[in-house]
Amino acid sequence: TPGRFDWTGQNDIAGFCRAAQKEGLRVILRPGPYVCGELDFGGLPWWLLTKEQVHLRSSDPEFLRYCRRYLAELARQVVPLQSTRGGPIGLVQVENEYEGFGADSEYIERLCALFQEVGFDVPLFTSDMTWSLRPRSVPGLIRGVGFSSDPERNFNAVRSVQPTGPLFCSEFYTGWFDVWGRPGNAKHVPGREMEALDKALAMGAWVNLYMGHGGTSFGFLAGANHPPFRPHPTSYDYGAPLDESGRTTEKFHAIRKILSKYQPAGAVLPPVPEAGRVIAIPPFSVARLASLESVAGPSVSRLRPVSMEALGQGRGCVLYRTEIPAGRAAELIVTEVHDFGVVLIDGVRVGTLDRMRGEKTVRLPAREKSARLDIVVEAMGHVQFGTYLGDRKGITERVELSDAYGSSEVLNWRMFPLSLESDAVSKVVADRSVGNSPALFQGEFKVREPADTFLDMRGWTKGMVWVNGHNLGRFWNIGPQQTLYLPGVWMRKGANEIRILDLLPPERPRVAGLTNAVLDQLDFASSGRLHRKDGQSFQSQGLKPVASGGFAAGVSAQVVRFPPVASRYVCLEAVTSQGGDPYSSCAEIQVLDSLGRSIPRDRMKVVFADSEELVNEDASADRVLDGRIDSYWHTQWNREDAPHPHQLVLHLGEEQVISGIQYIPRQDRINGRVGSY
Repeated sequence: TPGRFDWTGQNDIAGFCRAAQKEGLRVILRPGPYVCGELDFGGLPWWLLTKEQVHLRSSDPEFLRYCRRYLAELARQVVPLQSTRGGPIGLVQVENEYEGFGADSEYIERLCALFQEVGFDVPLFTSDMTWSLRPRSVPGLIRGVGFSSDPERNFNAVRSVQPTGPLFCSEFYTGWFDVWGRPGNAKHVPGREMEALDKALAMGAWVNLYMGHGGTSFGFLAGANHPPFRPHPTSYDYGAPLDESGRTTEKFHAIRKILSKYQPAGAVLPPVPEAGRVIAIPPFSVARLASLESVAGPSVSRLRPVSMEALGQGRGCVLYRTEIPAGRAAELIVTEVHDFGVVLIDGVRVGTLDRMRGEKTVRLPAREKSARLDIVVEAMGHVQFGTYLGDRKGITERVELSDAYGSSEVLNWRMFPLSLESDAVSKVVADRSVGNSPALFQGEFKVREPADTFLDMRGWTKGMVWVNGHNLGRFWNIGPQQTLYLPGVWMRKGANEIRILDLLPPERPRVAGLTNAVLDQLDFASSGRLHRKDGQSFQSQGLKPVASGGFAAGVSAQVVRFPPVASRYVCLEAVTSQGGDPYSSCAEIQVLDSLGRSIPRDRMKVVFADSEELVNEDASADRVLDGRIDSYWHTQWNREDAPHPHQLVLHLGEEQVISGIQYIPRQDRINGRVGSY
């Protein structure tokens, strides 16, 4: 919180640096104030978002005032530990990749002056990306650059903006970060980057591995990228040479072999320590403890919903509550939900909202009397990179009800903060809540001797886990991460308590501990994303199509016209693909009315797809209606039993007179682009 600093426990940075020195390690300090690292808000404190007039990452005096207060407090902890004073800290990084964000020529210069003012006297450096390097001269500031290939080209780019000084690869990428809903990058086998590492060292360059040990973004630490919005999972394994639990990998030994070539004469690399113990924990059951509402703070009433930050909260969830009148079935439209929402009517879940998938509507059933509307919104991490840095969480604009007779704004809200801080979760006592609403679960497991393990969360849906009061982070069944790393030092000999929040509670709540992480397993089918029932198929034989033909090659939108016809359903049948592969894909579909205008899609939905790729990527059929051309429907590509033809069926919401469709092909590659239809 503003003006309060906590250097205790896990936050003891001075103790961490002293431990590194004891082990013979030097320290490169990256205090920011903005650090990126796929962290929530790039490491900046969320409460800056309540300061409307503060210009982030700029020479704005108010922002620099906060920076100075932070750096002065940091200096009290670590300035005595610089190498100039006998400590392990040899380099300090100022900001991170700023030139890919802004062009305030004074900002980095003012920050460097602040670092020196509070007592840092070791060399300062900054890290940028090759494509964003610009000429800039700050006396004494070393320019570093990140890459994993072609050292000569990258260092030439550095020399073009800083002719003298060391060649420094400040981030040599040993792997890459993950995002929810995309294949994982936790590959621990050496690749072509080894050749680049060897070349950089042969050139006499400094090389800093990013990452050497990726580790874990415990609790609420994981951030998000945007656009498109892609939150990061809890694991930051990164495919680094040391895996999430610190164990050596094949990549580690390959890098060690290269480094051995560049040791001083007579130097011998120390032996590799033995790996720490990892244990399996047999499956155990947990029981429903209480509704999520049990951790609610005092409510705030407003005419319209306000953001999480406006409620004095930067992490966790918010419960938005109001009453809606009796009425016919209608569409609930939420603009915008940041980032995942669960919609309930009188305590019964009726749908979800997902910013990542562009979902902002839920179909509400008809109501004979007024009903309580609840929307539980989870923050999935503030955007941490790029110009969208600083997004707010919760419901950020408005909520509307829409039916065939018009739309109206939903007003008069009560908002309950659900911070999910560990002390609040640990105090929850049992209630009698039942049903499919968001809930907390409680259980116990026993170990003879504490050691690392990986909690298997497959079978759960979406939420967080606490063990003995420690927040292990987020899980989400869509993957790629399916386990949560539990360090042995957070376990107790004998009984250990586990508490789990699941926004979409499972039918059989069980957990087990594995000896290895599962970080590359996508699973959208089990989350209700499949648009067909078991055994369901579409038989087009004997049906006369309203239009047949072929799409031209390329990425442009294409229109198919046919005589006006009244219908509630439209089926696009792909007969061939342009690349000759057995797949079909589509980025977006618009249905045209009798005058050739696009029909509003707020009531439209996909009701059938003969095939969808929901294992290796999130390419479900409803992607054709999400309003984004960077996402797409794709038929299964990990199986050979899904040949042409492929069908996609849309329900228009009601019978309408239509005269055509607009088809937008997948944009990034030819795979599955429809040929004849």
